Amino acid sequence: MNVAVIGGGGREHALARKLSDSERVDKVFVMPGNDGMRDVAEVHPEIGETDFEAMADLCISNVVEWVIVGPEAPLSGGVADFLEGKGIKVFGPRKEESKVESSKAFAKDIMERHGIPTAKYESFTDYDAAYRYIESVGAPIVLKKDGLAAGKGVVVATDMDEALAGLDALMEDSDAPVVIEEFLEGEEFSLMVLVNGEYTHSFEIIAQDHKRAFDGDEGPNTGGMGAYAPVEHIKEPVRRAAVEQIVEPMARAMVAEGLDYFGVLYLGAIVTEDGVKVIEFNARFGDPEAQILLSLMEDDFIDVLEKVEQKEPFELTFSPAYQVGVMLASAGYPMAYEKGHTIDFDVVRDACYVSGLEQAEDAWHTSGGRVLLVTGEGDSIEAAVEAAYSNVDKVKFDEGTLFLRRDIAKRALDRE
Repeated sequence: MNVAVIGGGGREHALARKLSDSERVDKVFVMPGNDGMRDVAEVHPEIGETDFEAMADLCISNVVEWVIVGPEAPLSGGVADFLEGKGIKVFGPRKEESKVESSKAFAKDIMERHGIPTAKYESFTDYDAAYRYIESVGAPIVLKKDGLAAGKGVVVATDMDEALAGLDALMEDSDAPVVIEEFLEGEEFSLMVLVNGEYTHSFEIIAQDHKRAFDGDEGPNTGGMGAYAPVEHIKEPVRRAAVEQIVEPMARAMVAEGLDYFGVLYLGAIVTEDGVKVIEFNARFGDPEAQILLSLMEDDFIDVLEKVEQKEPFELTFSPAYQVGVMLASAGYPMAYEKGHTIDFDVVRDACYVSGLEQAEDAWHTSGGRVLLVTGEGDSIEAAVEAAYSNVDKVKFDEGTLFLRRDIAKRALDRE
């Protein structure tokens, strides 16, 4: 069969690579894709993430059986609704269902109505009311812009100055609501869930990503500076609690609300003294968690999709190895950054997932904020960390053009 992936980042590179490994797949198309995917897929940079007509034309003319949507923007724009209307099967939620990510207030309201454990919150469109609320509850506190922000529209304020500055930044030039939440203390983790209505299949392993830009969880939030799996110091009873207290009730809640979710539901959870709670839901695979988890998954992804479509019980099989991914990002990211810097990663290309690179005249040039996820694998978390950073050190770039964190998976190492 022929399949297609929508998106152009590292997560979509991982999806294209995983699909190309399937014995059932003849050809993978990616729209728009990136140059790093050309060895596993036919890339169509002329078809943008929201060019739904062109997507449908390609899928129909090439008899594409499945479309897998990677990023949040086309989902919130209704790509699943549009393609399904053309008779094309899509793995990814429709516009209304994808509001669990595109609207923080929408998701929080569902959780509140159905008793799903999450941080206490209020939603504001009025600046003065939000200001008074922050003054009344104090810091630490969390502020989230309602809408898509690629992982960056969040301010975790440790004091009042940060909180009020964050409010100014999030409400500047926008009438979108700001959700203000209590700060939850604990350790976070990522759980990917395959959903079809009330049917859910949660991944048997969890991952942990690193959102802050710099070592020691310092600096602004980003789309993700690295990830690793499995996370063995967060024990199986915690994962089970997340499934039983959050995932399954959320699937039932969405059905009760008249939603019919089909796709990946990303649970960003936190382990608190009061149990597991929701930090956020996303309507797609996490990035860079997807790169790690899909490479560890030993199952044929098409078989998995069809079992979810048919609501069949099954178990996923993961490699017994550990894997760590380290993101190389453009200097200045997640704020302003330059493009066009040269990078050479050919010696470790098989261990990399391209996020923001273009190839021209046999050279690679930066074209985005997050540039390249470099991975390493081993039979222990220590070995995987060592392999990942050994591979990072083989990547060549000019000093000052890129940066990375040197403490990915430190929480796991500290527990050893």
